[in-house]
Amino acid sequence: MRKLIATVFNYSLDGLLADEGTDFWDFCFGIPENSRPDDPAHLDFLRGAYAHVMGRSAYEGIKAGMTTATDHPFSPILTDGRKIVFSRTLQTADWTNTTIASGDTAAEVDKLRDGDGYVVVWGGVRLWRSLLELDLVDELWVSLYPYLAGEGTRLFDGTPRSYGLELISSTASAGGIVELRYRRRR
Repeated sequence: MRKLIATVFNYSLDGLLADEGTDFWDFCFGIPENSRPDDPAHLDFLRGAYAHVMGRSAYEGIKAGMTTATDHPFSPILTDGRKIVFSRTLQTADWTNTTIASGDTAAEVDKLRDGDGYVVVWGGVRLWRSLLELDLVDELWVSLYPYLAGEGTRLFDGTPRSYGLELISSTASAGGIVELRYRRRR
């Protein structure tokens, strides 16, 4: 059975996501390692995914970025990779290798889990919350930034009151970003 790995980028110490147009957004993309994410291990992780899962808003934003910035290290991985967009409103998806999942979230995830390997969830917030609420996330990978944002979107609003996680690893970068990897306790 494939693991569902939810990845959370640009997360502040005070529990906020970097929303576009905020000072925190500028901070995140001003860090050289974030503006050019070319860590070989991370790229191999993305290449090895069975599928890349996104909500509609995340899909539209990532597609816009990756189809125009074709020199970005993620661009060929995401363009060539299998993408699943969870949306009840999106009618067509014209980015190569993209399928729209508009049915019951748990049933759609069950179909994705059939096989070996892992699936990477890129976001957005509503999709993350839904997957957490349904207890479908096997691992949660969080990139924690050395920043108190004060403004942005709270990821964990509306999720279960109690959600036990086990730390798998933590790695600090030279820029102060801490990569936290957690496994869901079952």
